[in-house]
Amino acid sequence: EVQLVESGGGLVQPGGSLRLSCAASGYTYGRACMGWFRQAPENEREGVAAFGTDGAATYADSVKGRFTIFYDNAKNTLYLQMNNLKPEDTAKYYCAADCALKVGLGYAGSPAHYWGQGTQVTVSS
Repeated sequence: EVQLVESGGGLVQPGGSLRLSCAASGYTYGRACMGWFRQAPENEREGVAAFGTDGAATYADSVKGRFTIFYDNAKNTLYLQMNNLKPEDTAKYYCAADCALKVGLGYAGSPAHYWGQGTQVTVSS
């Protein structure tokens, strides 16, 4: 059984940084098809950063240059380093193992998706 457990959210001032972690168990494909999406109340889900089936990273335009996705093979843990955070980054962030996850708005999740429970990120002064 695949389990994804996020941590690292919190309250941060604009311009600050946070690092989200996602500990993965039972997922045997490394970083392939793993990524992060977010959802704010009354907004669509937005794929933020993801590794494709080839392991290449992609980023939503809204976070490009500020967020970095990376994976630690030894720890089976996915990370999202978020720098220069803005109020519009406020959302609940979810780790996903899903080859249907693409960056941008409108992510719905495939029938075979695995999601974590989410971690809240609030950017406010």
